[in-house]
Amino acid sequence: MSSLVLLLGFTTLGCGCVIGRYRELATRRELSYVEEKGHGCQAHAHRRNHTLPSERHPRTVESQGAARA
Repeated sequence: MSSLVLLLGFTTLGCGCVIGRYRELATRRELSYVEEKGHGCQAHAHRRNHTLPSERHPRTVESQGAARA
């Protein structure tokens, strides 16, 4: 089952991974997903299409829009 989410922005980590930040509209919970894994990234927790705790990376907003998870 999918839920409606609002895209808050993307962040590129130092390891090259791209993180997407989303807010779930029903619960207002903030979620962070690894959108793309960096080629040289060795972090096991950085798996594509998996969530990350939001305090693990800086909060920057580079783009906005609505998306479906």
